[in-house]
Amino acid sequence: MRFDTLVDFISEGKKRYIPEQGYSTGTELVTSRMANVTDLGTNRSVQLFGDVDTSRKVIRLMVPVGTNWSYCKIGGKKYRQVTATNALKGHSMIVGEYHG
Repeated sequence: MRFDTLVDFISEGKKRYIPEQGYSTGTELVTSRMANVTDLGTNRSVQLFGDVDTSRKVIRLMVPVGTNWSYCKIGGKKYRQVTATNALKGHSMIVGEYHG
């Protein structure tokens, strides 16, 4: 398994109102990790969630991200965590596309 994709884990702060700019959220990069990222297959998507959603991905890491994070960025797109599992050989999570 190749860990060839850079994944940025980002923490999103509370929304604040700034008079000149409007509502703004403070975002902070928690960590960046190399990961194995693949699309979630249609058969597995139906088994787990009961529907076919092509925007879900599987992220495999050697160690879990220890701190709290709001979303992750893969190739410029934002994703939120749907499920996660810890195994002896690593950590995996299923993420879905986030439009926020």
